[in-house]
Amino acid sequence: MGETTPTAEREFDIVLWGATGATGRRAAHHLARRGAENGVSLAIGGRNRAKLETVRDGLAGGDTIAILVGDSLDAAFMHDMTARTRVVVSTVGPFALYGSELVAACAANGTHYCDLTGEPQWMRAMIDAHQDTARRTGARIVHACGHDSIPSDLGVQFLQEAAVARHGKPCRRIANRITRMKGGFSGGTAASFVNAMKVRETDPDFDRLSQDPYALCPEGERDGPDGPDRMMPLEVTWDADLQAWTKPFFMGPMNSKVVRRTNAIMDYPYGRDFTYQETALTRGGIGGWWAAMSYTLFGRALLIAMAIPATRRLLQRRVLPKSGEGPSREVRETGSYEMVMVGEMPDGTILKARITAQGDPGVRSTTLMLTEAALCLAEDADKIAVGGGFWTPAAAMGPLLRDRITEHAGLSFEMMGDKPG
Repeated sequence: MGETTPTAEREFDIVLWGATGATGRRAAHHLARRGAENGVSLAIGGRNRAKLETVRDGLAGGDTIAILVGDSLDAAFMHDMTARTRVVVSTVGPFALYGSELVAACAANGTHYCDLTGEPQWMRAMIDAHQDTARRTGARIVHACGHDSIPSDLGVQFLQEAAVARHGKPCRRIANRITRMKGGFSGGTAASFVNAMKVRETDPDFDRLSQDPYALCPEGERDGPDGPDRMMPLEVTWDADLQAWTKPFFMGPMNSKVVRRTNAIMDYPYGRDFTYQETALTRGGIGGWWAAMSYTLFGRALLIAMAIPATRRLLQRRVLPKSGEGPSREVRETGSYEMVMVGEMPDGTILKARITAQGDPGVRSTTLMLTEAALCLAEDADKIAVGGGFWTPAAAMGPLLRDRITEHAGLSFEMMGDKPG
């Protein structure tokens, strides 16, 4: 395939791959608007030229935006496309089905890459297959740049920075509690969940990796104090710091793996004995316990139903959103979420941080975070301290990205004060 063009001389700054789906369309609008402000050259890509042209016609400065038509499974096309751009941002999921050739091409061509995957099995496979290549070429590959897992990953980093600044040490334990979440989810998210259930039927390692809390950490660094990650355990717990019951949060196992990978690949700034947990909060009293338990039982029933092919197909037909579909405009715009991180210092001192965001977490907020990550990789390339390889959002971009999403994606990060232990 020959030598690739140096990144500084490439035709595009950013290619958005998958611009016609529910998240891709919104990403295209945000990238076009933000790119026009700063002179970022943009192209949009996908399989269907007519749909891409429709998207482009509605974009700010659309007449300057190129269209790239190809197939996610076409390795030659992916190689040529990634050789023309400095950064690729992808919304094409399930990534385990449609993302592997693109990641391989980015790694080979030294092209920076980000996506919004929440598929740890696929992430592990991509790291194992392409880490050495990405290090050699200088490609920064950053998975999980949406609601999974930027708020968790950057939130922990924010709280730990505050702990070190105030007390000289990081928190030894952080419990992330989702205190509010209002919104919907897209067909792409549903498709990724369905595909994961199908993979589980044929992959004997699926459950082991899903439950391994350190599954995304480098080889030789996959142990620590945290126990197994379980998506929907049949238990609820009492949070003494927030005086409320907690329930399982379905993306907690994924986000927790990313946070632990950040700690490992940054040489343990949080400490080797650091523990992290992510659940959702209800309220106190018997009402809070019942609300948490009801959710837990419903979630377990849904997982069982999704694991059975017949009921899974029924849910796909009757309940789950279809590929390319997303929540309504009203849901997208009126959604919001909040998380409170409770950190415990080695001496027992408690620190708390609050992370809030406006907009539906699954589409609107995710879109804004993802596109700001792409812009960070393109515009702040010289400020990013790490070289090529597979990184987490916090490890690769950290405060650079936090500043961007605070200004342009509706997120806020604030300390809530200390309480002596």
